Amino acid sequence: MTEGIESVSRRLEAAAARLREERLDPREAAALVDECARLAGEAAAELELAVRAAGAEPGRARPGQRELLSGQAELLSGQAEPL
Repeated sequence: MTEGIESVSRRLEAAAARLREERLDPREAAALVDECARLAGEAAAELELAVRAAGAEPGRARPGQRELLSGQAELLSGQAEPL
């Protein structure tokens, strides 16, 4: 992983941890959700740069990529347990 992706990942994890707190003001929660959306955009841009730097074509799936993304989608939807 690149340093930029790791940084965004850490910030997303911190925001997610704050969102899980029970005593979170609704305005602060809304601001954190907005921050998560912004960070997700940053992560997408960082991943796009990493793909281009690796010489891969952004629209083409690499071996195992579909399975990885499918597993990630299941985790995000709550249909699978994290490892």
